[in-house]
Amino acid sequence: QVQLVESGGGLVQPGGSLRLSCAASGFIFSTYAMRWYRQAPGKESEWVAGISSTGDYTPYATSAKGRFTISRDNGKNTVYLQMNNLKPEDTAIYYCNTQINAIQYWGEGTLVTVSS
Repeated sequence: QVQLVESGGGLVQPGGSLRLSCAASGFIFSTYAMRWYRQAPGKESEWVAGISSTGDYTPYATSAKGRFTISRDNGKNTVYLQMNNLKPEDTAIYYCNTQINAIQYWGEGTLVTVSS
């Protein structure tokens, strides 16, 4: 059974940093690309970043480029999102995602609030 469990969200001031984690289980983690999405209040879901199975390809949304870094540890079955210089518009629920055999899997999300 595929499971994705996000953690690391919280309240942070503008300009601050957070590192999100997504612990994966139930599939061979090292063979699948992973993605982070987010959904802000009242807005549609937005893709944030992706990482290939080996970690050597990491595309970013324009909003994340230069501030966020996606990484993975295949030994720990975990994908990370390091977020720096956070802005109020980064406030959202952040979700971990993967696709296996054309099926999308999602975690329950972790809330990030950027506010002074």
